[in-house]
Amino acid sequence: MLAASAVAATVALAALAASVVIVATTPPPQPVPTGENLASHYDDRLAEPPAEVVVDIADHPLYDTATPRDIACDVPELDMGSDDSWEEFATATGDCLDELWAPVFEDLGLSAATPEITVTRESPDSGDEEGYTLAYYESDFERITVVLPNVRTLGGQIPARAREDVWIALMGHEYGHHVQYVTGILDISHELRRTSKTDEEELDTLRRTELQAECMAGIGLRAIAGDDELALQWVNENFNGGGDLPTHGTATNRAHWLEEGWSETTVGGCNTYGASPGEVT
Repeated sequence: MLAASAVAATVALAALAASVVIVATTPPPQPVPTGENLASHYDDRLAEPPAEVVVDIADHPLYDTATPRDIACDVPELDMGSDDSWEEFATATGDCLDELWAPVFEDLGLSAATPEITVTRESPDSGDEEGYTLAYYESDFERITVVLPNVRTLGGQIPARAREDVWIALMGHEYGHHVQYVTGILDISHELRRTSKTDEEELDTLRRTELQAECMAGIGLRAIAGDDELALQWVNENFNGGGDLPTHGTATNRAHWLEEGWSETTVGGCNTYGASPGEVT
């Protein structure tokens, strides 16, 4: 009986092994041709490079958007002697400007990162410039930096009642460069300056860029400070009344463009690239 059982078990295992071999070696069924030409599903245009997008900085869609106005912004009180207070003030103002311009970016279908806000005790000035740098924007890092020694120097010459509005306008100007960067305007401006054939042509482009940012400062000032024309007056007296600058324009033109941003209903009021030469000297 044991021998018979063993033989039976051996036969069963052999059968099992055979069945396994049969299953493993059975070829898969071949697909049945449908007669459909799969090449019809491919589009050769997908292999082509995308068409170049041309941005005209004098006829940009940005200029058709409504000037942003409504924003609730609680700017903290500034202690001019405190680095931390400066950073808190600048960051809070930057956040308000970020909120202000967000609908404009959305209307244009643009995705914009919030710029970094920082302060520094190191001045970038060499000492040969006319005037001194209060703040600057770095597009490579999307960063706004406030230069503490220089804003403190100017702040000592500004009446206390006007300081907050002046610093809001300063932040609005630098955020204006961020708007230019996000919309592609700043890159084109850099390229136009790089390929300029004369120094005056390069300066003309630079002034148009800076005066447009000043116009955008007017937009930010009105939105944050409210409809109080004293704020506009104080900024022009204490920020734009310091004399003519070859890189940023005459005091008269700086005041003009700040007022354009303050008063116009579309961002087209800030189209310095389409302005006459006399408005951007």
